[in-house]
Amino acid sequence: MQNKSDEELDTESTDDKSTDTLNDEAEAEAEAVENEFDLLQEELLALKDKYARVHADFDNIKKRLEREKYTALDYANEKFAKDLIPVMDSLQGAMNSANADANKAELFDKLKEGIELTYKQLITSLEKHGVTMVSHDEPFDPNIHNAVQSVESENVESGQIVQTFQTGYRYKDRPLREAMVIVAS
Repeated sequence: MQNKSDEELDTESTDDKSTDTLNDEAEAEAEAVENEFDLLQEELLALKDKYARVHADFDNIKKRLEREKYTALDYANEKFAKDLIPVMDSLQGAMNSANADANKAELFDKLKEGIELTYKQLITSLEKHGVTMVSHDEPFDPNIHNAVQSVESENVESGQIVQTFQTGYRYKDRPLREAMVIVAS
């Protein structure tokens, strides 16, 4: 049997110590990596939770805006309708006065005056909401005029409006109904 020398024993002891040190360092490093992994997993879970909440908030806002849009569309004409109620009241008054016992000439004059006032009231209500009449003095424009007839005229230039059969209307810049006109040829 061979006896190991002191030097060999010291080397083995040093090797054992360095192996222990390496093992300790590896374990410490593995533990650090595991701790970092756990922290990253917690951060990932927190971010997933935050994403889910933000996504849910977005869906809720989207649904609320969709409901508000449909409500706004349903009640978009409310102001317009309110402005037409006085016109309806004026027409109701005219119909009621037509049933009154009065002199026919006087009744006719009052009805005519009431109709004119109601007409002005209606025009004012329409204009308030962007509905305007196509002017009779405007030059002919095929976008807002419909030429239903052409006549020879010495007083009006060719292609210009001679007479309007039916008034046209536009909403802001868009035609609602073309004016039916006679143009000079």
